[in-house]
Amino acid sequence: MPEQFEDQGGVSTMDPSPFRRAAGSFLMRRWSDPRRLAARRRRIERARRRSGERHVVEYFHQVDDGYSHLAAQCLRPLLDTYDIDLVCHVVGDPSGQNAPEPELLLDLSCYDSAQIGPHYGLSFPDDARRPDAGPVDLAGRILAGLDPEDFVDVAPLVGEGLWSGSDEALQALAERHPPAEPSTLAQRRQTGTDRRTELGHYSGAMFTYGGEWYWGVDRLYHLEERLTELGVRRAPGDLIAPRPAIVNGPRKDDGSLTLEIYPSLRSPYSSLIFDTAVDLARETGVTMSMRPVLPMVMRGVPATREKGLYIFTDAAREARHLGLDDWGNVHDPIGEPVRRGYSLYPWAVSRGKGVELLSAFFRAAFWEGVNTGKDRGLRRVVERAGLPWDEARGIVGNPDWEEELEANRVAMYGFGLWGVPSFRLLDGAGETLLAVWGQDRLWLVGREIQRHLEEREKGL
Repeated sequence: MPEQFEDQGGVSTMDPSPFRRAAGSFLMRRWSDPRRLAARRRRIERARRRSGERHVVEYFHQVDDGYSHLAAQCLRPLLDTYDIDLVCHVVGDPSGQNAPEPELLLDLSCYDSAQIGPHYGLSFPDDARRPDAGPVDLAGRILAGLDPEDFVDVAPLVGEGLWSGSDEALQALAERHPPAEPSTLAQRRQTGTDRRTELGHYSGAMFTYGGEWYWGVDRLYHLEERLTELGVRRAPGDLIAPRPAIVNGPRKDDGSLTLEIYPSLRSPYSSLIFDTAVDLARETGVTMSMRPVLPMVMRGVPATREKGLYIFTDAAREARHLGLDDWGNVHDPIGEPVRRGYSLYPWAVSRGKGVELLSAFFRAAFWEGVNTGKDRGLRRVVERAGLPWDEARGIVGNPDWEEELEANRVAMYGFGLWGVPSFRLLDGAGETLLAVWGQDRLWLVGREIQRHLEEREKGL
């Protein structure tokens, strides 16, 4: 099965040399070191004070991206709450190796934004679909024609008209805010995209401040916490966009709901949420279906250094938010270590220890810096999972796992997702109730479980 995927080489290689693996692991540990982060922030703040500059946050808005519409609704509250300057840019779509599935990503931004928006007090139409090129162009030209100080108030209105499919609303906005010429839109979009690239990112709905990036409403709380620590908040109060808590009660299921969990043994995000996801399934009483997949680069999906840097530094701060302060001592398991781990998975499942094996592998690779490509490291994983190494060593490297993991990948693409960790909640008839991607969506899974159990109680 792995032979069908082409090795992309470079930073996307699925089989790095021992030197490259060691070097990459060293960099990952540096990126996740909270002491280095704190020191870097202090240097940046000292430089800002010496220069006399104000606190400047930059925001990058992608017109046809649902996440950008949610983020735009936070711009005015951000300015009202914090004493900052806010510079807004219009940008183009992610491209090249930073966007391996651009069409799926746009569709996901519609679905996902509708799911999470209400929980943040933000609006997004339930039935929104990817808008056509004409309305997207008009929306972009309206934004490109705005004076900078008007962007924060007009962008949410433009997004509301665009995502609701209301041509009338967009035309009314165009009458009040004359659209720029197409050439002006193209120029401003390119300028914004170039600025984003210069600063080291590739996505829409991104905020940046002091050398760090914050994605949309999901990561706004990290930015808010940083600004609050700097004393920039105008008055005491709640965060604009706090991360919703993960709930596992009060209602309990009888196993009629099924939670599918799609992790990958090389995924930083999978590693830090895996045990919590398992606990959620067990504590709520839903049936848990574990469906591991190969890491993206081992599926021939390319990556870039800037994307890898963002993912790992973001995962590190998400781990700290979850109280996992010891996370980040990583020994990258990409390639043969992942294959060796998965080669034991069917056997572990047959012994009732499949979940324990994956959990132990994550602990070794992302907490303890264990080289899981060596027998000594893999033995540590196996024995921590409560399995006998003498038996495991005789089956390491078998291909029995490949067909199952490929079926899991195909299933994941079948409901519109391609990254990990992903979660799918099914009803008793096997119909999809929710399908989401990201460790930052487990809170939504927990709330959907409770919502469906409440509806069942009421006979709805």
